[in-house]
Amino acid sequence: MISIVNECDKEGYMPLLLVGDESEPMIRRYIDRSELYAGFIDNRVVAVCAVTCEGDGRYEVKNLAVEAAFRRKGIGRAMLEYVETLHPGSVIVLGTGENPATLGFYMKSGYEYSHTVADFFVDNYPYPIIENGVVLRDMIYLSKHT
Repeated sequence: MISIVNECDKEGYMPLLLVGDESEPMIRRYIDRSELYAGFIDNRVVAVCAVTCEGDGRYEVKNLAVEAAFRRKGIGRAMLEYVETLHPGSVIVLGTGENPATLGFYMKSGYEYSHTVADFFVDNYPYPIIENGVVLRDMIYLSKHT
């Protein structure tokens, strides 16, 4: 089951949000203007997805996180599909590091390359961000028309 999180409850999801974005200051830059969705299995939160409205029918997935024990079970894809059904006729964009596994996941979910923001992780984080052994440097943006 997936449900929207009430505004006053967002803070309680910070530990799981930090799985998708290691920097609490970065999360705080977007969380207040995000719709936050939580994915549940047996009444336990196992996934979150933060989405912002960027105007003109564009929505951005700012954070998608699934607990490690529940990955590769279709939960991340279900979260994306849920967001897509909420915004028919829109463009959903998301940014991620240049990790081949993560890019592959999004591309298999129908997202296509949009553009790259060079040195995003270097310029916006005070320490190196490492994902699956890959030091992230550039932000790769992908998009999908719903």
